[in-house]
Amino acid sequence: MSGWLNSLAAERGCFLVRLKSPVHDLAVEATDRISATPEACLRDLIQRHQAGVWRYLRAVGASPQLAEELLQDTFVVAWQRDLTDRGNVPVATFLLRTARHLYLKRCRALGRRKEALVDSVDQLWQRTCESDQGKGWLAALRECVDQLDGRARKAVQLCYGADAVRGDRHKVADELGIKPNGLKTLLQRARGLLRACIESKIKE
Repeated sequence: MSGWLNSLAAERGCFLVRLKSPVHDLAVEATDRISATPEACLRDLIQRHQAGVWRYLRAVGASPQLAEELLQDTFVVAWQRDLTDRGNVPVATFLLRTARHLYLKRCRALGRRKEALVDSVDQLWQRTCESDQGKGWLAALRECVDQLDGRARKAVQLCYGADAVRGDRHKVADELGIKPNGLKTLLQRARGLLRACIESKIKE
């Protein structure tokens, strides 16, 4: 059970939050009657926006672990600002701006300068992902991965999928029966094909 909102909720009433991996959504449980309480509004806020905020953080460059941490921090800020009674678009904009600020703050603390890259990704997100929280890009990505040939598709899944052999490309190369340099070339080609495929589908 996650304590990031429990400690805040303890100040306002009986509300427990169980945070699962953002990939599988946030599961929120109430332990009392909360149909008209601020806690219920926060629950609804999380359920509506957590997937989009997490995808945005991944798009600007956060690792899965950092994206989850910053996702939690973003909703803590929303809770502290009592962000429960605005329209859907202003809320989404506030959450994304908060997530962006928190990510850049973390990068600066680590001595990394990523403002220009984040600005570019942010503009792309606003043009193509803001209305559906990135669902269209994800759907296009899945279709395009399925269209890759067998070895390229397996390489992408092993390196970037849910069961990825993270940080050990030598193991991936061994499993595919190729050398590490061959894997690097294969992935470069696959990324180029995926980019062209996704862009063509997004424009349709």
